[in-house]
Amino acid sequence: MQTTWGWRHFQVVSRKNEGGFVFAELMASCDCEVRFWLNAKMLKNRNQWQPGWKSLQEQMESEIPEDVEVLNDF
Repeated sequence: MQTTWGWRHFQVVSRKNEGGFVFAELMASCDCEVRFWLNAKMLKNRNQWQPGWKSLQEQMESEIPEDVEVLNDF
């Protein structure tokens, strides 16, 4: 939902089990050099992560309060 390491879109490229935890390695969809590990349970938090892909316009529209009129010049 927020920019992380400069990007908004990631894919899970690896996972590992350590103790009782499962970790996921995420890679930025547009930059394969941006990778990090996190507890896979964090991916279930819909306030921070959502499955799927949204266009930039969809992201911007979801951030605009409902009482603001949007004008499209393109």
